[in-house]
Amino acid sequence: MKQADYVIIGAGPAAVAAAETLRSTDKSGSIAIISRENISPYSRMALPYFLTGQISQKGTYLRKSSDHYKQRDITLYHATVTSIDPQNKHLELASGGRITYGKLLIATGASPVKPPLPGLDLPGVHNCWTLDDAKAMAQRAGPGANIVLMGAGFIGCIILEALMSRGATLTVVEAGNRMVPRMMNDVAGNMLKSWCEQKGMTILTSTRVVSVAQAKGKLEVTLDNGASDLVDLVVVATGVAASVDFACGTDMEIEDGIKIDEHMQTSINDIYAAGDCAQGRDFSTGFWSVHAIQPTATEHGHIAALNMAGQEAAYKGSLNMNVLDTAGLISSSFGQWQGVEGGQSAQNLDAERYRYTHLSFEGDRLIGALTIGQTDNIGILRGLIQSRTKLGVWKDRLLKNPNRIAQSYIASTLM
Repeated sequence: MKQADYVIIGAGPAAVAAAETLRSTDKSGSIAIISRENISPYSRMALPYFLTGQISQKGTYLRKSSDHYKQRDITLYHATVTSIDPQNKHLELASGGRITYGKLLIATGASPVKPPLPGLDLPGVHNCWTLDDAKAMAQRAGPGANIVLMGAGFIGCIILEALMSRGATLTVVEAGNRMVPRMMNDVAGNMLKSWCEQKGMTILTSTRVVSVAQAKGKLEVTLDNGASDLVDLVVVATGVAASVDFACGTDMEIEDGIKIDEHMQTSINDIYAAGDCAQGRDFSTGFWSVHAIQPTATEHGHIAALNMAGQEAAYKGSLNMNVLDTAGLISSSFGQWQGVEGGQSAQNLDAERYRYTHLSFEGDRLIGALTIGQTDNIGILRGLIQSRTKLGVWKDRLLKNPNRIAQSYIASTLM
């Protein structure tokens, strides 16, 4: 393949949504998806289920039919893009080849970040980011295995149950003072910690790994408190960064990710970006930020494709939103859960039953929420925040009892 009307770099949810939208919008234009991995596009969010054996490799695929892309005349191309030439609309490949595009979508997602510590390149140290990672981890994470998981953020909390389910002994090391510090406040983060400890895990917060070394056929992990242990596997889940290195030689505006406008276009004509590599408008704040969640990636891909095909579509902004299953305990956070200056908040806590609700308000509008152990009102919380619904007298009632969220939603929609 030397050229295509629409070229998509990346093969995650944003890329697949974009390719399908392009095909439904433009029946004849040539579409190519370029993937670094020589495998059908898959979901990273499915990897923990693959690791537990609940699903097969095929179960991770975003589209299950073996001829899904062929039926839609979408070409899957295995290659690594090393640079972009926007003036001539060329992509340079690691193989030495070149691809010419008409419109380009960058949907390369993010890549795991390893701290600059000695030993993280040793055999037995893995990220849980690709199918190959998951396969390698499965070989070491058998019954009785001793495992250290670095990081108790969103990704780490998804992985930990999968590791425990294999019969391993798990120690989680988190530099922050609570679990999921970017998603949870102190109360919620420490509730997750207590829950995991009850499940038999060791959770070390405010603690860092300082080195990993080979010793006695295992990996010796040393912590900043001086303690050390011999383990069979180290899993690194200490954060990710947008995968945009190949675009850095262009005039494209890049901060935490590639900056896009409301039409998902970058600062260069005919080049768009979507998903975890894109820095788009934040619905809550109006500023630009990267929201690395699959629903946002899918919506980005759809909106970008419509604009690439000439059907103008504006993106209103993504809502900071996370729903997390940590060893069976469901937690969620939405919008500006930290609150804002001059705003008000209310909470309801039942620590023994692992139930918690925290609401943040600006004026009489709900702008953010946290929940632990409660799933009934997740859709309502999101709807109230995104609709910017004026709660009126129900704002004061929620301040007294945050659990009346369903009643407030019904009442406010009838006002």
